[in-house]
Amino acid sequence: MKRLLLALTLCTTTAFAQKKLQTPFETSNGKESATYQQAITFYEELARTSSRLKIEEIGHTDGDHPLHVVYYSKNKDLDPAHWKRDNKVVILINNGIHAGEPDGVDASMMLLRDAVSGKIKVPENVVLAVIPVYNVGGFLNRGSYSRANQNGPLEYGFRGNAQNLDLNRDFIKCDASETRSLERLFAKLDPDIFIDNHVSDGADYQHVMTLLATQHDKLGGETGNLMNLRFTPSIYDDMEKAGYDLVPYVNDFDNTPATGWREFFEPPRFASGYAALFQTMAYVPETHMLKPFKDRVWATYTLMTCFIKEASTRAKEIKKVRQADRAALAAQRITPIEWKIDTTQHSTIVFKGYEAGHKPSAVSGLPRLYYDRNKPFTKVVPFYDHYTASKTIATPVAYVIPAGWSSVITRLQNNGVQMHTLTRDTTITVTAYHIDNYETVSKPYEKHYLHKNIQVSQDTETIRFNAGDHLIPTDQRAKRYLLESLEPAAPDGFFAWNFFDGILQQKEYFSDYVFEDMAAEILKKDPQLKKQLEEKKKSDPEFAKSAQAQLDFVYRHSPYMEPGYMRYPIFRLE
Repeated sequence: MKRLLLALTLCTTTAFAQKKLQTPFETSNGKESATYQQAITFYEELARTSSRLKIEEIGHTDGDHPLHVVYYSKNKDLDPAHWKRDNKVVILINNGIHAGEPDGVDASMMLLRDAVSGKIKVPENVVLAVIPVYNVGGFLNRGSYSRANQNGPLEYGFRGNAQNLDLNRDFIKCDASETRSLERLFAKLDPDIFIDNHVSDGADYQHVMTLLATQHDKLGGETGNLMNLRFTPSIYDDMEKAGYDLVPYVNDFDNTPATGWREFFEPPRFASGYAALFQTMAYVPETHMLKPFKDRVWATYTLMTCFIKEASTRAKEIKKVRQADRAALAAQRITPIEWKIDTTQHSTIVFKGYEAGHKPSAVSGLPRLYYDRNKPFTKVVPFYDHYTASKTIATPVAYVIPAGWSSVITRLQNNGVQMHTLTRDTTITVTAYHIDNYETVSKPYEKHYLHKNIQVSQDTETIRFNAGDHLIPTDQRAKRYLLESLEPAAPDGFFAWNFFDGILQQKEYFSDYVFEDMAAEILKKDPQLKKQLEEKKKSDPEFAKSAQAQLDFVYRHSPYMEPGYMRYPIFRLE
């Protein structure tokens, strides 16, 4: 009897505690969003009421505040190591990557509370990992004016983090502590589905919610087909039944999308593009900025319940296709590293917009764009959602990276990349890249001066590597991540992000008067080089008139020329 009374008391206390756990969003009738501390306190209190949920710190953020994750499992097994063993579908939900877009923060608080209370059903074959607040520094930089285009809440955070970085541009370069913490979690969980909640900017239309899905051709294989042909359409059907007309993310800014638009293409600097490197189906819900905050949060809440439902329904299929694609990737010899839109193919969508026009601006007197909400329309429009590979790369057996490039090595290790450390000095015949040409942007972008239009050549060289250097086999889970980050011509790779700019500057040179005699001796001993010099003088009049240019020519073809200049410092084993 005492045990029964104790159980009843605990049940009553737990139910009461959960009932009292109202969010700031709810207590303000949809006008306010939780602060960072309110969100963390909410989950700490919720965890005390239920053994199905726990909150823990997983790393640091740039402001040195902890980054938290909340785990939920119906069967109360909250050890992620067991989730893989038990074949659970893992859904990782990220909130507040842009702290001025907090819809997912408040929706997730209610979602997990309602899962704990049983108000919504999270089937046993699905487990959740939710980051309550990702951009902590941005959340602490709270105000009411940084989102001029957005309809609520009353206060919200700022887009930049404590370093003023846009965290949704950081997933290759990893400048932020938040990114490094999240990528370690990602490697640990290996999520099947990744959801990164946002609020949109851009055109005006009737839809409360739009959805950016990982580009299916780029995701590729059976996972890409499942996502594009079955999983995402089921999400659309579920949302329609719930009263939401879902459309793909409207990738058309400050224009009218009435004639259709191209699918947003997310390279791996973006969270969803990064997730695709690991055969994870990734989604970016984008609520419409001009819709009331209350409506946006409930749309986000509803969408996440749809993801849970479909993940459970298709659990076996999800696991099967990811496993199949990883097996196929292991055998794949040629891999795309750059893509272009295929305008010969498109699907069609039902788009509900507003008639757009132009009228004189009250500010400038010049024509300005406006949308007339008194003139809604429904149209079938083309959606260009097919991409083809524009650049491919042959996969090496392994890469070799000298230990001195520690900033890159650390990032690889952070992503679960397996590597072997050389235990002794070793001479290896490798393929070496040389940077032949590149362009650099004129203004900084997220702390970097990005390189683009990178042109490379390659040759076979025998190079002495030192004990402590690293050999990285490509036959591993991170294969696509390795190719898209380590290949120098990859548009979002480490070279493009300036990690190897040290090789672009020559460190040694010569004094003309000293090298004159040496150059003459070199040409005497190398008739072939002398012939090349004479031919260049005949074909290039300006070169023929420049003594310094001719000395430089001999120097660059001599043993004195430093081998590391313009030579990419990561090498391939074929």
